[in-house]
Amino acid sequence: MTHEHAALATDLPGLAADHPYLTELDAERHGWYELAELVRALTPEECLAPGYYRDPDWTVRDVVAHLGTWLAEAQVQFQRMRAGTYEGHDIDIDALNAVFAAAMGDQPWSVVWVQANSARSMLVQDWYELQHPTDEAAWWIRKSGVDHYAEHLERLREWVAELTRRREAPTG
Repeated sequence: MTHEHAALATDLPGLAADHPYLTELDAERHGWYELAELVRALTPEECLAPGYYRDPDWTVRDVVAHLGTWLAEAQVQFQRMRAGTYEGHDIDIDALNAVFAAAMGDQPWSVVWVQANSARSMLVQDWYELQHPTDEAAWWIRKSGVDHYAEHLERLREWVAELTRRREAPTG
């Protein structure tokens, strides 16, 4: 066990220092915590302000719903891997994005935030139980977690900064 893995295991209670995904779990945790910190800097109304993306307009609620649904899907796939019913990740990502957006499109902010947190918690729990690294598990980890957060965090940082500037700007 490396010194780095021992330190990570201490930072992730209940996780064995030799867990095959220790580094990835730690990176996921840091990404999620940054996302949560950014979101918590906003009011519920600001989470519904269009402008995160344009054409189509996305809000913070939309990006959190997007991430949360992918976390939920990955959790299901981890369960299938453990049960021996996994069929691979040959999926139409754009079609799944459309299904997920439609499913969450009219949900209030509070529901979207709880769903994303719940999906993330369930995913991490099932991820802890994956004891043997596979290319398929690694694909879902990248698609739903660390790499997926990275795809959205830069724009989220910019959008949160803009929204908080608007709040703090004097109205005239």
